Amino acid sequence: MTDLPICPLCLRPIPPGAKQSLHHLIPKLRGGKGGPTILVHQICHNEIHATLSEADLARSYNTPEALRAHPRLATFFDWVAKRPPDFHSKTPGARRGWKRR
Repeated sequence: MTDLPICPLCLRPIPPGAKQSLHHLIPKLRGGKGGPTILVHQICHNEIHATLSEADLARSYNTPEALRAHPRLATFFDWVAKRPPDFHSKTPGARRGWKRR
């Protein structure tokens, strides 16, 4: 039996067929093209981008540990960790926590 990858944010396994994506630890538009990525559940990825701007991601939240330490994201990751590994739902509303300029 092969080991499933583990989402470094919610710490749940990522089974085949679960919605997943690669998160650039430094956003591509902020110099992260070709930089390190992490495999995460799509719902975790959506919440990151609904909560933080690309500038904040590049400046202060460019490691899994920093993302897990963000108060809003920590609450979300704790909540989603109690769901099945293939759980997914839409992220409600528009991006939160910042406005486009």
